[in-house]
Amino acid sequence: MTVEQELFTIRDLLRFAVTRMERAGVSYGHGTDSAFAEAVFLIAEQLRLPRDGIEPFLDARLTLAERQEIVGLIERRIASRKPAAYLVNRAYIGDFAFHVDERVIVPRSFIGELLCSGRLGEAGLIADDDGITRILDLCTGSACLAILAAMAFPEARIDAVDISADALAVARRNVDDYGLSDRIELHQGDLFAPLSEGRYDLILTNPPYVARDSMANLPPEYRQEPALALAGGDDGLAVVRRILAAAPRHLTEAGGLLCEIGEGRHLLEQEFPHLPFFWLDTETSEGEVFWLPGSSMERLA
Repeated sequence: MTVEQELFTIRDLLRFAVTRMERAGVSYGHGTDSAFAEAVFLIAEQLRLPRDGIEPFLDARLTLAERQEIVGLIERRIASRKPAAYLVNRAYIGDFAFHVDERVIVPRSFIGELLCSGRLGEAGLIADDDGITRILDLCTGSACLAILAAMAFPEARIDAVDISADALAVARRNVDDYGLSDRIELHQGDLFAPLSEGRYDLILTNPPYVARDSMANLPPEYRQEPALALAGGDDGLAVVRRILAAAPRHLTEAGGLLCEIGEGRHLLEQEFPHLPFFWLDTETSEGEVFWLPGSSMERLA
């Protein structure tokens, strides 16, 4: 008798998946943080069930074909070590879904959490959402932040930049899926290089920030993602420094920079003691996203 013939309900399959992934030493961090959350995500996506409301269906009996599909999906997750989002071509930030594949990193930005939660306004960093009319998203990847910014600031037009043509192909699909091609313009190039001299009310960026030593020790799941979107030089801050140096020339007088940097806070504050970094915590992070008003960065220009 096969495994699929012994497991009948979603509850059975969920238990099976958790056990298999735990024994296999699977790594998480691409939208989930445990074997249970990963299994719920995969099963819900495969069966088109609400990922945050699977409980009413736990004792539903599945067809043999459905069971075979789910067991096969779990086994592919273990054998390939691909992030779950790549297997189902879907990732979420808040309630927003994005198409993903191996051409982009899996969306998981803390800036996305801030945009979805409205924390920027609550923190007093942006007084008037309607006053934000031009936004720049650097290192856009799947365009998830550009799209969330378009939702959060309905009067804004957004430029989204990435050096990777492959990433921009995924970004184009997501922008089109959300019907935002009239507000979000995609540009290929290195940071600010493909842009004109225009200035922005808000610059968002989730740049590569993984240090060299950490890149060498990434779990297999993270090695499936484009290294170009992860590697941040010796200490992880190489791209962040370039952004800080150029951003003042691209911000309006009242504009600001919102940047995610991973675990580099101490190094950054040591190197730039004169900059008034304002750190924004989220439900799942502390000291990994900073805000800088453009006026405080003038000496860097």
